[in-house]
Amino acid sequence: MNEMKHEMLRLATRLGVPVLTDGAEFELLQLNEIKVVDMLPDLLVMIRSLVATETFSFKRKSMDIEEPGLLISFQNMFNTVTKEANPTARPLACQPHVRITPSHWESEVTFPKDFHIRQITILLSLNYLKEFIGKDQGRLEYLFNVDQTLWIEEFMSPQMAKLVNEISDSHNDPILSEAYYRLKSLELIYLLFENLLNRQDIKHRSLSNYEIEAVYLVRNAIEDSLDRSSAIEGLVKLSGMNELKLRKIFTQVFGMGLNEYHQHRRLQEAARLLREEKRSVSEVGYQLGFSNLSYFGRLFEKHFGLTPKKWSEKNRIK
Repeated sequence: MNEMKHEMLRLATRLGVPVLTDGAEFELLQLNEIKVVDMLPDLLVMIRSLVATETFSFKRKSMDIEEPGLLISFQNMFNTVTKEANPTARPLACQPHVRITPSHWESEVTFPKDFHIRQITILLSLNYLKEFIGKDQGRLEYLFNVDQTLWIEEFMSPQMAKLVNEISDSHNDPILSEAYYRLKSLELIYLLFENLLNRQDIKHRSLSNYEIEAVYLVRNAIEDSLDRSSAIEGLVKLSGMNELKLRKIFTQVFGMGLNEYHQHRRLQEAARLLREEKRSVSEVGYQLGFSNLSYFGRLFEKHFGLTPKKWSEKNRIK
């Protein structure tokens, strides 16, 4: 077992978490990079890059740490994909996002075959977080309720994406490395909380594993039908909940309603097609189900601050 796998085991021992029940599963992980900056009991930063040679899952147990905390994971937003060790590795198709869960949460983690996973995960104690936020902590009170099962997913802003890439590309230890990673981590947390404060005001309630799985089934169905509106009846049936409950839980997890999420993702996908696949404005509009291109243009400009054509000219990958 190479040094990077030993590092993962050391981290698991440090946090009191059995990473894998079967050591053979470890052989399915191709670790390209792992870096751990341990500043506990305040915070811990892990930067990792890996590819699984076969799809497998394991159950992550509750972390056995002295103080309750939050796990904040910045996922799928990195500049490069490592090809040397595995030329077939692909970037994950999901949007760059941030996921927030409590450190005591038990969950199932899946590593899909041949997909390149790169992420920065920050473990932050609630006491340290309260000191960081200070007198404004009441505005994010739901984050500190240790009796709730918290699960939040947030889109990554361009500022967060830039900072995540900056941190992940720091291959060599910077001067005063602990101070560097502490400051950069807190900057990321600040940007994240800035986003959370712009969310719809909704009362947060504890969620079950079933509810979280159900709301992701609905989210995935929306992602698979960006070119058309998903009938609410079908989404309700898929979730196994009533409509009111589904709408509340979806907004609690993703920070926006079903229709708003669909429209947001359509425009994000439009931007990706313009930037990466160099499609024309009309091709993108029609592909995503906009029969009225003028309406598509107005929506896009409202969302990005530029018309699709001007945005494409400014951001298209050369």
